[in-house]
Amino acid sequence: MNTSESSKTKGKWIPVIVLAIAQFIMVLDTTVMNVSISAVVEDLNTTISGVQLAITSYALVMGAFMMTGGRLGDILGRRKAFAIGLMIYGTGSLITALSPNLPVLLLGWSLVEGLGATLVMPAIMALTAAMYTGKDRAVAYGLLGGIAGAGAAAGPLIGGYVTTTFSWRYVFAAETVIVIGLLAVGLRKLVNEKPAGGRLSAVDIVLTASGMSAIVLGILKASTWGFVTPTNPPVISGHTITPLGLSPTPFVVGLGIAILALYLRRARRIEEGGGESLLRPSLLRIEQLRSGLTMLGATQLVLGGMFFILPVFLQVTLNKNALDTGIAILPLSLAMIVAALAGPRIATKHSPRLTVRLGLVVLSAGLMTLVGKITSDFESAPFAVGMAIAGAGLGLIMSQLGNVIMSSVDEKSTGEAGGLQGTAQNLGMALGTALIGGILLSSLTTGFQNQVAADPSLPQSVKVMAQENTKAGVQVVSQQEAVQAAEQAGLPPNQVETVSAHYMDAQVDGLRLSLAVVAILALLSLLLTRGLPSRPAGEINVARVEPALE
Repeated sequence: MNTSESSKTKGKWIPVIVLAIAQFIMVLDTTVMNVSISAVVEDLNTTISGVQLAITSYALVMGAFMMTGGRLGDILGRRKAFAIGLMIYGTGSLITALSPNLPVLLLGWSLVEGLGATLVMPAIMALTAAMYTGKDRAVAYGLLGGIAGAGAAAGPLIGGYVTTTFSWRYVFAAETVIVIGLLAVGLRKLVNEKPAGGRLSAVDIVLTASGMSAIVLGILKASTWGFVTPTNPPVISGHTITPLGLSPTPFVVGLGIAILALYLRRARRIEEGGGESLLRPSLLRIEQLRSGLTMLGATQLVLGGMFFILPVFLQVTLNKNALDTGIAILPLSLAMIVAALAGPRIATKHSPRLTVRLGLVVLSAGLMTLVGKITSDFESAPFAVGMAIAGAGLGLIMSQLGNVIMSSVDEKSTGEAGGLQGTAQNLGMALGTALIGGILLSSLTTGFQNQVAADPSLPQSVKVMAQENTKAGVQVVSQQEAVQAAEQAGLPPNQVETVSAHYMDAQVDGLRLSLAVVAILALLSLLLTRGLPSRPAGEINVARVEPALE
């Protein structure tokens, strides 16, 4: 290869590196917030549930409006949408860095940054599809998966170090600086394709956003309201909301599903009439696209659950600081990078279906290893092994799905496919955080109540008090805070020690149960891989699936 060809070969990867940097800061964003939970709670004078709401809301905003962002990319042009999204995202990062309380954090991080990401993330996928084909495209999406893993790797460590040494706020301020650099230098490296044009319907936006919002809201509140049987249902104007004597949860989730079904019916009618809607329902008839999106959502659900449980265990149960939490999570993230970068090589010889199935088996093995290591007698080495195994499985899965999804449609449909990919990714993350967080809080409450009730050394008055005081659920708090709560309840020292010990035992049991549920969900995801391509990644091409759009 001569010098000119070598330079050209190296230069072809510059655009995907620019896109990968943008993706990096968004993945970094989420992991920093997860690893800094305790610091954010203390700094903003809020609760674990408050930060969980912020994490879930961030993913929910992206999941709710990602299809809108993908459609805007078609109308404005993907490079322009990428630039506008970065400007919005950088503004949100600055608001987050300066936030004095939880409401401002929700505004800057969950809303403004989330809305910016809805433009950036579909544009990343669509621009990659526009600039690369064949094996180069598989490598490019593998690189994006690897950089996503790098964000997961760097987030706990960078976030932990900066939070412990300075403040979590510095990370978000730095993101603003990186965004300015991308806009000033990186933007010119991207292809400036002609916008496809079209229109955007407010009705479509309202239906899709409200439908998905209702689904996640129902799951988020399940730990408070109850999944089916009401435990602490909402009270509006003095009226307790228990439709048909049940928890509101299934009704809110059902309402969301009904709204989305209404939207799809409307969109199908518009498409059949030759009009434009936010999403063409005919795309969902492509089996490869459908399977890729379903698998991506399932993977993100597992990832969201993991990255909620593990920092809570390390920071709250074990009382580790943010830096130590980052170091403990690092084996998972490093293994994720290595496996994600190796994934495209594996997929050129073996099919994405086989690679994803291997990843799920490895992930499940790692998670079950971790279940056995979540104890108050923490041993770092065995825990690190379980984390590395789980990370390797995640990396193998993440390296495949971007190429599977985006290669399932033709060029004119990449904006919609990118929006669907972002929707599946972030809705899955939101559902994972909400669902697994709900299981943790529910099992913690039940476990604590049962342990106190079964302890013969505690008087009946203490058992009744514990039952009454935990009707609305139990928050995840440290042992020191559990002791303080028992002292404030007026218990004598011996009972304070007993009750707080029961609480910590219930907390560990709840964490183990929650992580075991994540492992089971990962294993059940094998059932979703059937529609993934059975040929090597380099043989996947758009022409094979285009007839499905006719």
